[in-house]
Amino acid sequence: MTRKRVWEVKKHITDSDLLNAIKRERTRARVVPRLMFIRLLYKGMSVPEASSEMKIQKRLGYIWLKRWNDSGMEGLVPSFSPGGPRKMSDEQLKELKDDLSSGSWTTEDAKKHIEEKFHVTYSSRQVSRILKGFNMHHSKPYPNDYRRPENAEDNLKKTDS
Repeated sequence: MTRKRVWEVKKHITDSDLLNAIKRERTRARVVPRLMFIRLLYKGMSVPEASSEMKIQKRLGYIWLKRWNDSGMEGLVPSFSPGGPRKMSDEQLKELKDDLSSGSWTTEDAKKHIEEKFHVTYSSRQVSRILKGFNMHHSKPYPNDYRRPENAEDNLKKTDS
């Protein structure tokens, strides 16, 4: 005695179109197994059978089937969230760029400036990413010897005589 299939597959596209989509989607590696899974369902396999064939968890198979039924091909394309909201607005970033463009700043100095002026706390790594986004590059500070005379360049110049 077999159980009736609880989840039916909506046939958004024909089997040949699905096969063409699998061939076309070779550049997006995450989409191809999902389309192959749907094709197995098109052929009449149940979700547990198709999941076993594709070597995925049964639960994941049901998730893919639900996404397919709800949205078709677009439902199988993974959508990654871009992260949380930014701490500083575009205007604040523009103002920070204007502040930092005058003079030389270390990452730590820029970090302290952001905390004092905008009341926003960033890690040193994030401040360096922001500076890189501004096309500002850091360099090691060149140490100045306290014993160097004021006119060192004049003293060391070669003369033609």
